[in-house]
Amino acid sequence: MAQTGVQLLTGFLLTIPFTPRFEELPESRHALYAVVLSTAIVSTILLMTPVALHRALFRQGERPWLVAAADLFARLGLAAMAVAVVGVTWFILDVVAGVGVATLVAGVIAVFVVAVWVLVPWRERRRTRRARGS
Repeated sequence: MAQTGVQLLTGFLLTIPFTPRFEELPESRHALYAVVLSTAIVSTILLMTPVALHRALFRQGERPWLVAAADLFARLGLAAMAVAVVGVTWFILDVVAGVGVATLVAGVIAVFVVAVWVLVPWRERRRTRRARGS
């Protein structure tokens, strides 16, 4: 799901410079676009890396390393994806609604991502550890 989502986001971002309004944007927005696009591409690569590693090392006795590496790359890919999603939200809303709305909504989305992708699992791990310990 994350792979498909970030690939669609990247594809969407790749079309933006070819729209008439893109040239009207200030240079600072072009730089932001470059950062958001790069982050989406990095996320795509990171989220696809476990598949590439699995294909390259299948049946080579590397299962423990592959599992650990896949976990790391997936986590890094999701982090990059979160940055790309927040960045593209800010970028688009800045154009259509202004910097204030863009900052507010992107900030809310960033907090939401941290809450559901970081705090919820952290809380569940703590609860599970306590339950095992008692």
